[in-house]
Amino acid sequence: MQSINLQFANTEGQRLAARLDLPVTGQAVAYALFAHCFTCTKNLKAVGNITRALAREGIATLRFDFTGLGESEGDFADTHFSSNVADLIAAADFLAAEYEAPRILIGHSLGGAAVLQAAGRIASVAAVATIGAPCDPAHVTHLLGDSKALIAEQGEAEVKLAGRPFRIKREFLEDLEQQRMQETIRALRRPLLILHSPVDTTVDIENAGQIFQAAMHPKSFISLDRADHLLGDEADSLYAGAMIAAWAAKYLDAHPRDMCGEIPGDNRIMTRTGTEGFLTEICANGHPLVADEPKSVGGTNAGPSPYELLVAGLGACTSMTLQMYAKRKKWPLEAAQVYLHHEKIHAKDCDECESASGMIDHIEREVELVGPLDAEQRERLLEIADRCPVHRTLHSEVRVSTRLKE
Repeated sequence: MQSINLQFANTEGQRLAARLDLPVTGQAVAYALFAHCFTCTKNLKAVGNITRALAREGIATLRFDFTGLGESEGDFADTHFSSNVADLIAAADFLAAEYEAPRILIGHSLGGAAVLQAAGRIASVAAVATIGAPCDPAHVTHLLGDSKALIAEQGEAEVKLAGRPFRIKREFLEDLEQQRMQETIRALRRPLLILHSPVDTTVDIENAGQIFQAAMHPKSFISLDRADHLLGDEADSLYAGAMIAAWAAKYLDAHPRDMCGEIPGDNRIMTRTGTEGFLTEICANGHPLVADEPKSVGGTNAGPSPYELLVAGLGACTSMTLQMYAKRKKWPLEAAQVYLHHEKIHAKDCDECESASGMIDHIEREVELVGPLDAEQRERLLEIADRCPVHRTLHSEVRVSTRLKE
C-alpha cells in the first residue's frame, strides 16, 4: 500500500497527526476512518496490518492520533471520551474536504465505542465496525485500578497504563459516566459488524453480546478466536482487516471487481514493494493479489513467490485450455487438474535442452483428467496441454522493455 503522512486541526485548532493508507494504485473505491484504542496511537502494528488488508481490497484508511497522544498536539490530561468523538468528526470533515467523505468507520477498544457515538453525526457513513469494543465507555475505568478513587478525590492523578504514565482528570471519569451507549447503539441505523475475541481479558466478550443485542439489523458478529485484545498476532489483525473489507463491500457503491482501484493509463497490472521485507501488492486487471518470499530468504511468506505466480499462470492456462478444447469437442472432461514444480537444474543434466552449460529453469507438469474419457481422448488432451498460450510464450522469444515512469 501507499502511505501519506498528514495533519489536520481538531475543534481547538490543535494539529492532529494522521496517516492515509491507500491501495497500491493510489486510488480507492471507498475511504475508511480508524479510531485506535485507549492510550494507543495510529502506529500500533495491528492497526497497520488492518489498514494494509483493507488497502488490498481497494479501501483507503485514515488513521490518526487522538489529541495528546502519539505525534498529535494537545495535552492528554485535558481530553475525554467526548473530545475523542469530536476528533473523529474533525477527521471525517478533513477527509471529506481533501479526499472523499468516509464510508466506513472502524474502531478498536474505546475507539470502537467512539465510532458508535460518532456515526450518527457523520452522514456519509454506510457501515460501522468495532473490534474488542466495550458496550459502555465507563468500562475502561477498571484499567485505572485504585487510582480511580484518587482521581475522584483529588481531581486528577498520574496513572501508569501499558507501561507509560498518563495524567487523568476527574472530568474524564465524569464524561464517561454521562454516555448513554445503549440508546446510541439502538439509534445507529447503520450496518454494524462486531469483532471480538472470546478470550479478551481487557474487554470481555459479554460486551460484544450487549452491543449486538442493542443494535438493530443489519448486524453481524465475527469471533476472533484466540486473539488477544491488542491483536498482537499478525495473523489476527490481517484476518480482522480482510473480514471487515469483505463485509463492508456489500454496503459500498463500488463493484467488488474494482476493489484494487483503476490504474491510470494503459497499464493493466501494477505491483508495489515497500520497505517492509518483500511483501508485494499486485493489482491485476482490478483483482488484488499479493506476492512474497519464503522466510528462509528474508520474506514473510504472506503470498506466493514470483516464480510460484509464474508457474501458477502456466497451470491455470493449461487447465483452461484443456477444458476449452474438451467443450468444443463435447468430450466428458469434468475437471482438469494440473500439478507443477519449478526448480533450477544444470544444463548438462538436460538431454533435450539447447544450452550446454550453466543453470536452466525446469518446470515439471503433471496433468490429471477427471471424467469418463477414453484412452485416445486422454492422449489428445495431453498433446493440447503443450498448446496453451502461456506454454507457448515460455518457449518463445520474450522481450521485456523497461523504462522509468515520469
